[in-house]
Amino acid sequence: MLASVPFNKAPPGPRTPRIRWGLIGCGDIARKRVAPALNNSANSKLVAVSRANSQLLDSFADEFSVEKRYPDWRDLIQDPEIDAVYVASPVYLHADQTIAAADAGKHILCEKPMALDVAQCDQMIAACNRKRVKLGIAYYRHFYPVIRRIKEIIVSGELGDAVFTQINAFEWFNPRAGHPREWLLKPELSGGGPMVDFGCHRVEVLLDLFGPMSKVKSTMGNVVFEREVEDVATAQFQFETGACATLSVSHAAFEPQDTLSLFFSRGSIHVPGLSKGTMRVIGEQGERVEEHPPAQNIHQPLIEDFVSALIEDRSPVVGGEIGKGVAEILERMALHKK
Repeated sequence: MLASVPFNKAPPGPRTPRIRWGLIGCGDIARKRVAPALNNSANSKLVAVSRANSQLLDSFADEFSVEKRYPDWRDLIQDPEIDAVYVASPVYLHADQTIAAADAGKHILCEKPMALDVAQCDQMIAACNRKRVKLGIAYYRHFYPVIRRIKEIIVSGELGDAVFTQINAFEWFNPRAGHPREWLLKPELSGGGPMVDFGCHRVEVLLDLFGPMSKVKSTMGNVVFEREVEDVATAQFQFETGACATLSVSHAAFEPQDTLSLFFSRGSIHVPGLSKGTMRVIGEQGERVEEHPPAQNIHQPLIEDFVSALIEDRSPVVGGEIGKGVAEILERMALHKK
């Protein structure tokens, strides 16, 4: 098994151990981003996949030339030729699958949000610590160059003190009956609506940029759709530094939004499309535009870091504690749900 290989002592070059991956869940994101990223990493290879629907399983495995196919994920995690598992299943399965994979001695990179609640996050972290395996959470925006650049500007003090940040994230989502992502509308499976689904990414960005939050409030409701989860939500945060932020998300707004605006005591930063990387900086010296586009496959830096963490025997940059930290904020928001 992987744990027996001294990755931190492996020489560089072609003799470096290759991480053999098993993928649980073969949905759209796994096909478009995860599987290609696993195979495109120099020291990584997708060797096994799992999906309950055998026809879809075979189609996915054929597309990526994967020989090992497991209708039952429990069989996949017992495969001795798998070193790490990528959990790309619905949220309600994350905890059970992560804990079982850890007990089987596999390292785990788990999709976001980490779990349905903080208690499950604690169980996942404890299982991985007990078996001394790595745990990463797929908050890939942590690796965006534009986020790294904003953090540099904040630390430099160029624009003074951070005062207020505003994020809008709107994605129209009205799946037909039987749609493969319809589970996102069932809170017992997904944990919530757009605030949990993609708002969690922005919560992670805010925690990364500004640190712990001292106050959290939220308003959630249904404006367009009658469903079990909200179709619009707004959260208000105050950080321990005193700075404030708002995060607005929606499944019902017609115009898509992916904006990030930061206001400082001596300037501001405006990112009209977070996943594009263009930013406008306004300060005492005038205005400039910088370009910091993400990787072509936005999952690739996440995969590269996790693979490197295994080879170097270090913690992944986005580990279980970060995933738990986001879950804690989401849980505090839910306390205010009407």
